[in-house]
Amino acid sequence: MKNLREFKADFFKVLASPIRIQIIDELRDGELTVNELKEKLEIEAPNVSQQLAILRNSNIVKTRKEGNNIYYSIRHNIIFKMLDQTKKIFNEHLLDVQSLLKKISINLILFVLNLENLMNFGVDIALI
Repeated sequence: MKNLREFKADFFKVLASPIRIQIIDELRDGELTVNELKEKLEIEAPNVSQQLAILRNSNIVKTRKEGNNIYYSIRHNIIFKMLDQTKKIFNEHLLDVQSLLKKISINLILFVLNLENLMNFGVDIALI
């Protein structure tokens, strides 16, 4: 039997695919068939089926058959909370990057202004 660390590692490996994340996000509003997912994601049905099989084998999605259709849905809605938290982490990362870029931009402007001042005083900036 797997220990918790192995389970977590395997779980996150399954989520390491942008297509599988898209599928999970599309299933937020309820169950969908392969063809409905194909249309929403604009990818071929065999690729959707392959990704759904991985999600199903990992107990992330479950199926329900009705007539000729198989409907896919999320087994545990808590996965949406986890993905929402990941989005918050991503947004925080973007804010950090923006802040860093702003600091770099300010420092670059100050550097250029200092060079201009040095040139105004007749300093040969080629020596710098």
